[in-house]
Amino acid sequence: MSVKVINSEDFANAVKDGVSVVDFNATWCGPCKMLGPVLEKLSDEITDVKFYAMDVDENPDIAEKFGIMSIPYVAVFRDGVKVDQNVGFTPEASMRSFIEKNK
Repeated sequence: MSVKVINSEDFANAVKDGVSVVDFNATWCGPCKMLGPVLEKLSDEITDVKFYAMDVDENPDIAEKFGIMSIPYVAVFRDGVKVDQNVGFTPEASMRSFIEKNK
């Protein structure tokens, strides 16, 4: 598995079934760049969850819909409904726990 980049048009369809983790980020964001490899690694290990990444600058409508003011912003969706979020860089072990508790 890997983290798939999606946009506003893909979003609803991507998160509608099962558990999805969406990393809202931006190219200029240092902590986002640090979190990317962590989520890539976890996407290989947690195979019953779908992983996505979305650039908030390119998709401001989705960022606005969820009130995203700070990035990186990682949200967990279950069957299209946001069940939890985590803001800021999070080390691998903590991110794994965050995802596992929301599956």
